[in-house]
Amino acid sequence: MDVEAALEKFHSLKVSEIMPRLDTMPIVTADSDLLNVLKLLRTRHHVWVVKDRESMKLVGVIRYMDVIDILLPPESHRFKLGMTSRSMRSLLGGATKAEDVADRHPLTIEEEATVLDALIKMRRYKAQVLAVVEGERLVGEISLRILIDEFLRLLRVGGAQWKG
Repeated sequence: MDVEAALEKFHSLKVSEIMPRLDTMPIVTADSDLLNVLKLLRTRHHVWVVKDRESMKLVGVIRYMDVIDILLPPESHRFKLGMTSRSMRSLLGGATKAEDVADRHPLTIEEEATVLDALIKMRRYKAQVLAVVEGERLVGEISLRILIDEFLRLLRVGGAQWKG
């Protein structure tokens, strides 16, 4: 298998075939204490927020970079017109739970989508990770790291050689 054939196979894979198991993903419930979320973000780039473990309804995502807003005082978010929604995402602005700071519009993709669909969406929105959903239910995630790992695995398994 050459690199072109490996890429073709890679692009046609379903997201559901390569996404990690739910129990390995960084997931918290909406009512999770914000300090516990911060502890998770010391070693993860994001944390998914779900309504509860039973429904797994996706509420949002908290990214590593969001920690800056959480730690800044509310005044640092103010504009001439007063408080912004970001100021409410600060610990000093009253945020105490995961749902208080979660981005309520996480990028999602259906589990039957292909790797090519995921790559196109990632490029369009400059995102490194997508929530894999079935309706409103979080069923997995797909990240650039997972995609790189899978492509390299395909190359090794297929014995592809770079011609360059």
